[in-house]
Amino acid sequence: MESPLVWTLTLIGILGLFIFDFVVVVAKPHVPTFRESALWSVFYIVLALAFGASMWLWNSPGQGTEFLAGFITEKSLSVDNLFVFLVILSRFAVPPAQRQRVLLIGIAIALVLRGVFIAAGAAALSTFSWTFYLFGAFLLYTAVAVAREGGAEEGDVEYKENALVRGVKRLMPVTDGYRDGRFVVREAGRRMITPMVLVILAIGGTDVLFALDSIPAIFGLTQDPYIVFTANAFALLGLRQLFFLVDGLLARLVYLSYGLAVVLGFIGVKLVLEALHQNSLPFLNGGEPVEV
Repeated sequence: MESPLVWTLTLIGILGLFIFDFVVVVAKPHVPTFRESALWSVFYIVLALAFGASMWLWNSPGQGTEFLAGFITEKSLSVDNLFVFLVILSRFAVPPAQRQRVLLIGIAIALVLRGVFIAAGAAALSTFSWTFYLFGAFLLYTAVAVAREGGAEEGDVEYKENALVRGVKRLMPVTDGYRDGRFVVREAGRRMITPMVLVILAIGGTDVLFALDSIPAIFGLTQDPYIVFTANAFALLGLRQLFFLVDGLLARLVYLSYGLAVVLGFIGVKLVLEALHQNSLPFLNGGEPVEV
């Protein structure tokens, strides 16, 4: 269990990376080139690998290995998010030059919400060992559902406004344009929000739905909340750059669903076996662990 000091330093470092990204990289609205996206994608991947290597040294080889495995898993599963991000950006007709900013803020919100999910999941697993059964069964179900999607193309993906977006639209009037990327404007004597706010909430809320399978998946690799959180953070940090890097290739990833289904199914089986090994349910093997 990492000390409060380690957690504090880690959170400051991650926050600093988001601030750096916002102030330096997306401060001037523009459409990133392929080269720019590739360089920043490589930068964040190398940064994650360096963090894993440092954990190997200052913590333990086992912890470093778990982080790298978790990061690779989260990075792989995050690719599926890009399809929905593309649909949301198209649905709200976000100007190309504003897309980087929207994605960065939406992803930052998603990381905060994921942190809440991770804390709840860690508490449940430490208190109730049978939670592994639920996580495992959910991942197996998700694996089958993802496999059935087969290689759905962009046009097959639908976006439905979540409750948060609908609630904000009822509470606040929305302008009919982006007003140069501003969030709030005053027009006709009243304060109004721009569609920028709705898009950011849509991306952040949608990512949380994807976290319902990715977070149980990484808990199948490690039960250390620190590793789970940092692996999620580093996977999300480079997600914006990855979007622009593979934007034109998304429709060609026809086997992505099958690959993700294999990953989810494998970890789902592992979680069920872990649950059997720690079994405490009285109606199963008399409440005794099942040796598997």
